[in-house]
Amino acid sequence: MTIAPQHRLYACFFLFAVTTGALMARLPDIQTHLGVTESQLGLTMIGMAIGSLISLTFGAAVIERVGVRTTAFFTVMGPALLFALVPWLGTAPAVFGVLLVTGLLSGALEINLNVEIDRLEMHTGGRFMNRAHGFWSVGFFVTALAGAGIRQSGLSVEAHLGLIAAIVVLVGGYMISGIVPAPAPQRTHGENTHRIAFPHLGLLPLCLIGFAAFLVEGAGIDWSAIYMRDVFAVQPFVGGMGLTLFAFFMAVMRLTADPVVARYGPRNVAMVLLTLATIGALMVGFAPAPALALAGFALMGIGCSAVYPLAVSAAAQRTDRPAAVNVAALGQVSFVVFFLAPPLLGFVAEYLGIRNSYLICVPLLLAGLWASSFALGTRKALPPVGLPPEPLSPHA
Repeated sequence: MTIAPQHRLYACFFLFAVTTGALMARLPDIQTHLGVTESQLGLTMIGMAIGSLISLTFGAAVIERVGVRTTAFFTVMGPALLFALVPWLGTAPAVFGVLLVTGLLSGALEINLNVEIDRLEMHTGGRFMNRAHGFWSVGFFVTALAGAGIRQSGLSVEAHLGLIAAIVVLVGGYMISGIVPAPAPQRTHGENTHRIAFPHLGLLPLCLIGFAAFLVEGAGIDWSAIYMRDVFAVQPFVGGMGLTLFAFFMAVMRLTADPVVARYGPRNVAMVLLTLATIGALMVGFAPAPALALAGFALMGIGCSAVYPLAVSAAAQRTDRPAAVNVAALGQVSFVVFFLAPPLLGFVAEYLGIRNSYLICVPLLLAGLWASSFALGTRKALPPVGLPPEPLSPHA
C-alpha cells in the first residue's frame, strides 16, 4: 500500500498530540499521585518549557544535518516512551527531569515538521499549514475524549500511558520509516550556517500573535480538567469534556480554515479568531454553571485554532533568514509558552483562584489582536491547489 508523503506527516503530528493529550488528560491523577499543589505541579512541568527552549534555540542546524526522517523517529516516539515513565516516578524532581528531556524532543519536532511542511508547500504550490495543525488537533481531540472515558472507568495512569506508548511506537515506526524529504527551496539553502535562532525585531509581532494563541491553548489543554473539578466538582467524564470540546472545535476549524484564509486573508481571519478566543476566556472566567464554561472552552478552541499556523506560515515565508531559523525563533516564544502555561497559570490558580487563570489571558489576547492587524498579510500567500490530503505541522 502506497502512503502519500503528506499522510506520513499527518501521522507524526497526530501521534505526538495523542501522546501529549494523554498526559494532560491525566494531570489531575498525576497531581494526586505526586501529592503536590497546583503551583508545585506547574513548576514540575516547567521542565518541558526549558527543554523546548534549548532545542528551539540550538537545534535548527543539527536537525538540518540529521534529516527529517531520523529526527521524526526520535521526536515522535521518544515523548511517548518518556511520558509512560511519569506515573512510575514517585517524586516531582524526577518527573521534572523526564519532562526536560521530553521538551528537548518536542522543540526539535516543532522545527522539523514545520520546516518540512513549508518545503512541501513550496514544492507543490499547495497550502498545507492549517490542515497540518488540524491533524495535531484531531489527535488531541481523540485522546481527550478517550482520556475522559478512561478516567471514568478507573483504568490506572500507568496502564493508560503505557498503552498509548505502545500504539505510538508501532504506528509511528511504520509511518515514519517511509518519509521522503521534500526538496529544499532555494531560499532555504545554507540553513545550517545559522547555529542559533533568536527572534529579531521584525519577527516580534508574529511572536506576540503566537504567544497569545499558545497561552490560550495551554490554558485550555492543561487546566481544563482541573478547572472543572475544582470549580464545579463534576464527574471525571464531564470534567474531561472541557478538553474534549476545546480540542474538537480546534480540530474542525484547522481542517477547514485553508479555504477561509484563501478567501478572506490571514489578517482578517486571525483577528476574528482572536476575538472569539477572548470571548471564550471571559466565559470560562465568569461561568456560573458547567454548561457555560464548556461553551467557553469550545470558543477558545475555535479562537486559537488557525492563529499559530498563520504566524508560522508568515515566519517561514520571510526572506531575511532561512525558514528553519525563523520557524525556530517563532517557536521559542510560542511553543515554550505552551509549556510555560502550566506553571504560570498554576501559580495564578493557587493564589488568585483558577478562574483568574483564564481571565489573565484576555490582555494578552488583545495584544495578539493588535499585532495581527499589521503583522499578517491581507491575501493568501499561496494559491490553493487541488491536491490529495496534505501535510502537517505542530503545535503542537
